[in-house]
Amino acid sequence: MPTRTAEAEWKGNLAEGAGTLKVGSGAFSGPYSFKSRFEEGQSATNPEELIGAAHAGCFTMALTAALSRAGIMPAGIHTEARVKLEKVGEGFSITQIDLNTEAEIPGIDDAKFQQYANDAKQNCPVSKALAGTQINLTAKLSGQ
Repeated sequence: MPTRTAEAEWKGNLAEGAGTLKVGSGAFSGPYSFKSRFEEGQSATNPEELIGAAHAGCFTMALTAALSRAGIMPAGIHTEARVKLEKVGEGFSITQIDLNTEAEIPGIDDAKFQQYANDAKQNCPVSKALAGTQINLTAKLSGQ
């Protein structure tokens, strides 16, 4: 299995400086700053947003893989991850991640879908890496 890489560069002090985050594949490179991390409405990214994207992607692929192994073909799955960064003591921590997924899957009942979704939440590699963080899942079938 390949080892994935990412890079961060920062210039200036914390409050007024800025940096760039980029992934090794070249698929993403973008600015980040103190403001983009701690204030709403900034157009730059932040580490928590990237963790959310990674988690949503990993969970969605894990769910799709489990369904595929069972011979179930999803028409579509959409997942949003909401990553909560909070001040804890003298520092900051990611305290919670809420995964909200909606799937269109012909021929599956909600109870079975919930089993697959919860298994994907427990077993996707990003969930495992974030095991010290509270991860909540809301999973629903579209049209139900």
